[in-house]
Amino acid sequence: MQTSANQRQAYQALATAFVVLFCIVGVALWGLPFYYDFMVQQFGWTRAQVTSGNALSKLIVGPIFGFLAGWIVDRFGPRRLMMIGILMAGVALVGLGSISSLGMFYFFYFFNALGYVCGGPLPNQVLLTQRFDRARGKAMGFAYLGIGIGGATVPWISHILVQHFGWQTALQILGVTIVVVSLPLAWMVKETPQAITTNGSVNVPSPKAAFKQLSFYLLTLGSMCSVAAISGTQQNLKLLLSLDRHFTQRDAASVLSMVLTFSIAGRLLMGWLADRFSKKHVMLLTFLLVAAGIPLLFFGTSRPILYVSAAIFGIGLGGDYMIIPLITAEIFGIEILGRLMGVILTAGGIAEAAAPWLMGHLRDATGSYRESCFVLVVVALLGGVAVLGLPDRRSTG
Repeated sequence: MQTSANQRQAYQALATAFVVLFCIVGVALWGLPFYYDFMVQQFGWTRAQVTSGNALSKLIVGPIFGFLAGWIVDRFGPRRLMMIGILMAGVALVGLGSISSLGMFYFFYFFNALGYVCGGPLPNQVLLTQRFDRARGKAMGFAYLGIGIGGATVPWISHILVQHFGWQTALQILGVTIVVVSLPLAWMVKETPQAITTNGSVNVPSPKAAFKQLSFYLLTLGSMCSVAAISGTQQNLKLLLSLDRHFTQRDAASVLSMVLTFSIAGRLLMGWLADRFSKKHVMLLTFLLVAAGIPLLFFGTSRPILYVSAAIFGIGLGGDYMIIPLITAEIFGIEILGRLMGVILTAGGIAEAAAPWLMGHLRDATGSYRESCFVLVVVALLGGVAVLGLPDRRSTG
């Protein structure tokens, strides 16, 4: 009977993680670049300015709140932090739908970064790692489908909402929807008994030993490189298609949607591979796919090449974010996963913040994305080199 109850609670946690990642990452994070060109056209901002909202907010929020979020998850469990993140993300989108100045844009992007740190991958990864053992890769892959499905559908949802209500009201509708849909699920989800004691504290070992290992720093570097390459590409892709190649909003939405649709396949595939093969090699595969897809996305001369590159990049993107917590748990264990992922995600957040801004700045300075593309490919390959230095362990699941 207890086993059956535990199984139901595990599936409830899985469903909750799926929906929350759909909303906070798929919609609030991956969906916002769809609106950048509207801001450029309405307010006269540069590409560097519209991509700098993500950069500045992550650079401020990451170092200050990332470590704290990891400590809160290990001490009090992921549920409370998740609910705070959901509210922050909802406030961010409603606020971004009301902006009239660059200062307001930065202010509400700060809330979006808080929503991502508090309610995004960190608490969901810990929640699922606590609930699943042998099928951890498949569970993480399914939950991360929420990001892919959310990211794939939000361009079309946004396109329809913008046509009927305008881009600002569209953002406000999305913000309210995030809270209404995901907050009740996070409220009801149950954490594992061993995750929290009756007084809200957790008995866990210190992460100091992990901080003394080269593997931790190689993993952090690899994560930073992959996130930078992905974010630098994704945050500028709509600007490239809409403003440089003069795609219609519908055609640009189809390319963005295709990238994130194939990320769904990437999550399923990499989750399946991670349960059967060396997570190190699975992680390396995702880096190589990202590096291969970037130049084709930026310089593909025909629609078929563009769609193929969207598929390659999307599969790599889908597997990348999901494999990092799996390999962290495999190397260092789950007891200190929250704090380790807090550090890794904070470092990744800095890279994720800087890369889009740098790419936008290079484009404004040179008039082309050629230099930006070269930098992103080199960064992705550097991440692959870091991964090669990780211990080669094979999952026993």
